[in-house]
Amino acid sequence: MSTTAHPAAARPLAPSGSPRLPRWWPLAALTLLAAVLRLSTLDLQSFWGDEAFTPVNVLHPSLFATLRGIGRTENTPPLWYVLAWADSRVLGTGEVALRLPSALAGIATVPVAWAIGRELAGRRAAIVCAALVAVNPLFVWYSQEARAYGLFVFTAALAMLCFLRAQREPTGRHMAAFAVTGSLALLSHYFAAFLLIGMALWLLWERRTRAAALPALAAIALVGAALVPLVLTQGSHNLTEWIGEWALRSRLETIPQYYLTGYYGSQLGHAVELLVALPILAAVGLGVWRMRERRRSLRPMLVALSIAAAGVLIPIALAALGADYLAPRNVVAAMIPVTAVIAVVVMWPGTGRAGIAIAALIAAAFLAISIDVDLSPRLQRENWRGLTKDLAHGASGRVITTVLFGSAPIEYYLPAFHPLRADSSVVLGEIDETDNGPALASPPPPPAPGFHLLAALDVDGLIAYRFVSPVPRRVSETALAGPAVALPHPYLLVSAGTPVDGAA
Repeated sequence: MSTTAHPAAARPLAPSGSPRLPRWWPLAALTLLAAVLRLSTLDLQSFWGDEAFTPVNVLHPSLFATLRGIGRTENTPPLWYVLAWADSRVLGTGEVALRLPSALAGIATVPVAWAIGRELAGRRAAIVCAALVAVNPLFVWYSQEARAYGLFVFTAALAMLCFLRAQREPTGRHMAAFAVTGSLALLSHYFAAFLLIGMALWLLWERRTRAAALPALAAIALVGAALVPLVLTQGSHNLTEWIGEWALRSRLETIPQYYLTGYYGSQLGHAVELLVALPILAAVGLGVWRMRERRRSLRPMLVALSIAAAGVLIPIALAALGADYLAPRNVVAAMIPVTAVIAVVVMWPGTGRAGIAIAALIAAAFLAISIDVDLSPRLQRENWRGLTKDLAHGASGRVITTVLFGSAPIEYYLPAFHPLRADSSVVLGEIDETDNGPALASPPPPPAPGFHLLAALDVDGLIAYRFVSPVPRRVSETALAGPAVALPHPYLLVSAGTPVDGAA
C-alpha cells in the first residue's frame, strides 16, 4: 500500500482561534472609511453658488437643452453635466441626489489610489496612498460637491493608473484602457490635458512604449479636438474673468494650503498648516536619507512627480504668458500624483517603523481636519439654506438683493423668487439685503425712502438686513441696484406675484 500523503495534508494548518485576515482587508477598511466620511454628511452643508447654479440654470428636462446651456453658462466639459442630468431624472435635484455622483467618484478613487501606489512601489505604498486619499480634506470636500471636480479627480487617477500599466506592459489592451480613461478625464475637466501631457511625454520618450502609445495618444487628441468648439463657445462668454482678478501670488500660495488643510483651511491659520506640513516634510527627509543608503530605481517616484509637475507647472507657465486659467481648484487632480509621491517616499525600503509612524501621523492630521469641517460652520460652505429659511416668510411684495454667489442658492431654496428685469419698477413692502461679508458696525441706511430696518440676521457669517414699509411703495430697479450692502450692483430677486412694470 502506498504511504504517500494527500497534498492537502501537507499544508500547514492555521493555529486554532487565530483566523488570518485576507490581504485586501486594508483596502476594504479604507474604502469603507472613505464612504463614511463622504456619505454620512452629504447633506450637512448647504449648496453654495456654483452648486445651486446647476439645478437652477443648467439642468433642463431635455438633455439637448442641458448640453446647449453648458456652452452659455459653464466653463467645463460636458461629462459631469450628462451624469448630473441622468441622476436628476431618477433622484431629483436635492442636495444628496446631485452630490451623490461626486461622492461615489470620491469613494472609487480610493481603490484606484491603492492600485497606483502598488504599481509604483508595492503594497506598503498602496496602503499609504489609499489612506491619504481617503481622508485628505480636499478630496473629501470635492467628493461632497455637486460639481465636476470629484469626477475629475477620479477619472484623472484612473488615467494615471492605466498609464502606469501601459508603461510597464505596453500591450494593446493596456494602451486602449489608457486611451479610454484619458479621454474620460479630458471630458471631465480641461485641466486633465496637462496631466495627460506629462504621461504622453513618458510614453513617447521610451522607445519600447513609443509605437504602441501612438494610437492611444491619437484617440485622446481626437477627443480634445472635438471639445474645441465648446471651448471657444464657453470662452466667448468670459466666464473665467474672475480668475485674473485674483492675484497670482495668492493663488500659488493657496494650492499647497488646499492640499494641507482643505478648501477653507485658511481659517485654521498658518500654525495648523505648518503642523500638517511637518510630517510630510519629515517623510521626504526620511525617504531621501534612506534613498542614499538603500539604492533602488528612482524611476517610479520621478514618473509620479513629473505628472504632478505637469499638472501644476504648465498652467502656471500659461498664466505667466497671459493665458490665465489657474484657479487652485482646477489643479485638484494633480494632488493624486503628489499623494503617490508622498506614499512612495515615506514607504521607501528601510524607513521601517519610522515611515509607518510618519504616514499614520499625516493621515491622522488629514482625518482630524476632515472631521473638523463637519463640526465647524466656519470651515463649511456658506449656509444659504439656513439664511433662506429665516427669509422664507415676509411681505407679499418683496425683493432680495444679494451677491453673485447668492443668487442661485436663493432661487434654489426659495423657488418663488426670480431675477428682476432691468429698467423695471416694482411695488414692494419689504427689501432684504444679503451679503457674505462681516456684519456692519452700524445698521445700513434704508435702501429706499419709506423703509425702515426690521431685523438684522447673521447665519454662520451670512448677513441679511430686512427693511419694511408700512404701505407698499413703488421702487425702480435702478434705485435697488444702486449702492447696497452686498455690492455697488447687487443681484436682484423678486418674489412671485409682486407687481412689476416693464419700465421705471
